[in-house]
Amino acid sequence: MGPAHSSPENGSGGVNSVTVRPGAADSGFAAGDPVTLDPVTLDPVIHAPTRLQIVSALAAAEEAEFGFVRDTLGISDSVLSKHASALETAGYVRIRKGYVGKRPKTWLSLTGQGRTAFAEYVRNLQRIVAPSGLTILPR
Repeated sequence: MGPAHSSPENGSGGVNSVTVRPGAADSGFAAGDPVTLDPVTLDPVIHAPTRLQIVSALAAAEEAEFGFVRDTLGISDSVLSKHASALETAGYVRIRKGYVGKRPKTWLSLTGQGRTAFAEYVRNLQRIVAPSGLTILPR
C-alpha cells in the first residue's frame, strides 16, 4: 500500500479509506482526516464518452435537431445515430422524426428518465472526484 492509504495496522481508518492531503481542503474533508471511499457506480449507458456528450448537450435543451447535435459534437451522422439509438433503447432519449417543408428532420430530446439518469451520473462522478478537492460542479 502507498502512503496515501491507511490500514487497520496503522490505526487510521480501514482498508477502504485514505488520508486527506493538505491542499484538498476544498473537498469538504479536513487535511489529515481519514475518508472512507464508498463504491460508486457510473451508469454504463451514459458513461461512453460520445453518449455522455450527447446527454450533456441534450440536458441544456428541450429538444435539439440532429444536425445541430452532430455538428456541435463534431461526430458523423452514423456515430450520432448509433449512440442516439442506444440511448433511446435505454429510455433516456426520445427521437422524433418529421418534416420542415419537404425536408425530413430528426430531433432528439432527453426523457424524464434520461434527465434523472444524467443528474445521478453527475452526482456520482462528483462523489468520485470530491476527495481530490476538485469538482465537476459549478461553484
